[in-house]
Amino acid sequence: MFMPLDFLLRLLSNLGVVALLGGGSYILYQWYEGDLVSDRWLYLGIGLLLWSFLGFLPTLLIHRRGKDEPTPLRSKRVQRLVRPDGSEIEVEFYGPDRAPTLILTHGWGPDSTAWYYAKKQLADQFRVVVWDLPGLGKSQKPKNRDYSLEKYARDLEAVLALVDDQPAILVGHSMGGMILLTFSRLFPKRLEQQVAGLILVDSTYTNPLKTTTFSKLLMALQKPLLEPLLHLAIAFSPLLWLTSWLSYLNGSVLLTTKISGFTGTETRGQLNFSSLIGIKPPPGVLARGVLAMFRFDETATLPKISVPTLVVVGKSDIATKPFASKHMSVKVPRAELSVLSPGGHMALMERNQQFADVVRAFSTACLKSK
Repeated sequence: MFMPLDFLLRLLSNLGVVALLGGGSYILYQWYEGDLVSDRWLYLGIGLLLWSFLGFLPTLLIHRRGKDEPTPLRSKRVQRLVRPDGSEIEVEFYGPDRAPTLILTHGWGPDSTAWYYAKKQLADQFRVVVWDLPGLGKSQKPKNRDYSLEKYARDLEAVLALVDDQPAILVGHSMGGMILLTFSRLFPKRLEQQVAGLILVDSTYTNPLKTTTFSKLLMALQKPLLEPLLHLAIAFSPLLWLTSWLSYLNGSVLLTTKISGFTGTETRGQLNFSSLIGIKPPPGVLARGVLAMFRFDETATLPKISVPTLVVVGKSDIATKPFASKHMSVKVPRAELSVLSPGGHMALMERNQQFADVVRAFSTACLKSK
């Protein structure tokens, strides 16, 4: 998930690319010129260069292999939505057409393939609808460069319209949950008439800098440092895209993903998959989305949500800390809290069966009463 904390971690990993490649190349050059005589410098230089391109291997190999490792599973049942801003949305359908409906909205950075386990585990009982946020996955980015939460909430309203008048459960992970809260403010009638319930997963109700690790420091750095760096990321997007892939090769992206998303029980495939889907989008697109999150605040919306709401959080989430989820579960009138343990920001993957079970139980109860 590309949240503000992840931005800083990835920036550090990009600097690591420069250190490894530059340091290894410099040492080999100095050895070649004769300024460094010992062959130990030769071995060190070669070692740094090898680590620059193969460092991901030992990082992955120390993790166990799971029985069902995630893959970029896609459905053949697809519908494209053309939006007024020029973006096109890829919407995919799983499960029986007449089954109760779940609409899953992923977080910022990856695409709808992040719902790998949820699609497999829930499609036997529900019609599961997933969509790629414009600018990510197979959805085309908006021509007017609008990456606001309001834009995505309007897109969600268009996706909801595809299921006609059938009641639906809206599920949102990370920024996806923020989109659901914005949707609740912009479309209260749709919420009351068609939405049977909301499921907010590892999300927040305000600027995510306020509810992440080192929040006070990051809030102090938002204006003088973070926002200028994000604008630089937009300007130098192609260069950062290249260094992001180099960061994956040297293993640093795997480490940042592990730190920000998991708690140590993740499998090799879960870590690798989560790392790869997060570095595919252009950094400029990701930066615009983070800037939009800085303007997000739906504190006043929480007590106005009238539908049943399930708030799910990984017990050890550091990207959106559990106190934010507890606050939402208290302020939303008909809300309940479910804590996944052990679990971090990617608990929907690390604790996938437990996640599917709580979603299934809550959704079944809501749809029966609708």
